[in-house]
Amino acid sequence: MTIRVLLVDDQPLLRTGFRLILEAEPDITVVGQAGDGKDAQEQTRALLPDVVLMDIRMPGVDGIEATRRIVREAAPTAHVPKVLVLTTFDLDEYIVEALRAGASGFLLKDVPPDELVQAIRVVAAGDAIVAPSVTRRLLDRFSKRLPSAYEQATPARLDRLTERELEVLRLIAKGMSNAEIARKLVVSETTVKTHVGNVLTKLGLRDRVQAVVLAYETGLATPGAAS
Repeated sequence: MTIRVLLVDDQPLLRTGFRLILEAEPDITVVGQAGDGKDAQEQTRALLPDVVLMDIRMPGVDGIEATRRIVREAAPTAHVPKVLVLTTFDLDEYIVEALRAGASGFLLKDVPPDELVQAIRVVAAGDAIVAPSVTRRLLDRFSKRLPSAYEQATPARLDRLTERELEVLRLIAKGMSNAEIARKLVVSETTVKTHVGNVLTKLGLRDRVQAVVLAYETGLATPGAAS
């Protein structure tokens, strides 16, 4: 199945570069481009992309608000596009807000082409992208002063999880993939997928991106802690 991608960035040169990279892949096609969040919302409605590659800082409606609108508008329908946010490291304070708005992950703008392609495939398949190195620096820098999206969340909320599920959540918060968690715990990847699904269901989370944020905000994971 071909993955339909909408490119959203206020810099035409960057959009052109991304288009050249993506259209070299046999399973990806770029169905449209937008230079601001308002246009992105309109084109998402008209073109029904599978993945929206979204810049954050744009004139008018920014990427965070555009993400929020796209996800909210698509939620009641059968087709919900995945939003993959692009940023630069000095804009980390916007990343958590983008994830809370409904983005399925984030990448740096200087991401290698093969990683960009793989990330699009991952989010199109329904998973989320959490870049471990960037996530760690982001949480180290901003976790203590970001407003909480889970104001009611307390460690008691985690009582719903078993000890093994808590352990899996800690490893998710470190940015580990299912395969890496399976090796760490010496279990099958299928078993890990089951634990991850249980964690998300019991805590009412959309994906592992929200699980990372919740793990830090409830104190289960600590910024700067060793891996």
